[in-house]
Amino acid sequence: MKYMNYREEKKHGTFDFPIEFYHVGPTHPRYEMSYHWHIEYEIIRILKGEFLMTIGEEEFLARAGDIIFVKGGLLHGGIPVKCMYECIVFNLDALMTSSPAGDRLLKKIRDDSIQVLNHFPKPDPELMRITERMFGQMKIQAEGHELIVIGAFYEFFGYVLERRHYIITQDISTKEGRRIEHLKRALEVIENSYPDCITLDDLAKAAGMNSKYFCRYFREMTHRTPIDYLNYYRIEQACFKLATSNSSIADVGMSCGFNDVSYFIKTFKKYKGMTPKKYLSAPL
Repeated sequence: MKYMNYREEKKHGTFDFPIEFYHVGPTHPRYEMSYHWHIEYEIIRILKGEFLMTIGEEEFLARAGDIIFVKGGLLHGGIPVKCMYECIVFNLDALMTSSPAGDRLLKKIRDDSIQVLNHFPKPDPELMRITERMFGQMKIQAEGHELIVIGAFYEFFGYVLERRHYIITQDISTKEGRRIEHLKRALEVIENSYPDCITLDDLAKAAGMNSKYFCRYFREMTHRTPIDYLNYYRIEQACFKLATSNSSIADVGMSCGFNDVSYFIKTFKKYKGMTPKKYLSAPL
């Protein structure tokens, strides 16, 4: 999976088939999912290991076989542990235009009348069959796979509606939405200014909170302090640049906010368990 900005601008799939598939393992530069959001929806399945996932303010531990659903626009991220996972990112509006029934029923999800459950632990055989078909066809991409994948999406949402695997939106607290918006503002500062000097006060001010409360809330959401997360994000960006450019290790470190090469190498090893040089030679 390629890197995502907190507000991801990447287009997924093609104009006539806006659905994209990603396979992610421990050596992939986008292995740990930094917090971000995008207008597209996403379905994730855990192939092995565990994934500590946060969507909005809901946190849960997903294990091998579990299915995760992410509504478009929701802030989400996670920490994998010896994990292998796959994602399909898709445009819900494209599915709605395929049929009048699809438009009528999927509008409930798009317009927030209902919210599909985020986590399907140990899904039953029916949901396993549907998602296996969906992901399998996205990997194979044989002639006609687009029709099969679109059909699997309709089966998925039909399954959700039939089994009532959703929450009526009016039952969801608006306080959560306000707190998430505050967190997004701080994350945007990190995204836009990570090569520069950013202080705790800068982030707390962006979030509209005092520093003490901001630290506590940020850690509750991300399991990191704000400054720890800033350094983690810098290293994530460094991984991407090392994997996709011919820049030297020193130049990559400088471009990601590290003025001292030795400190960059030390910090890189702290988060990735290896030096930048060794990372460059590791298979993706």
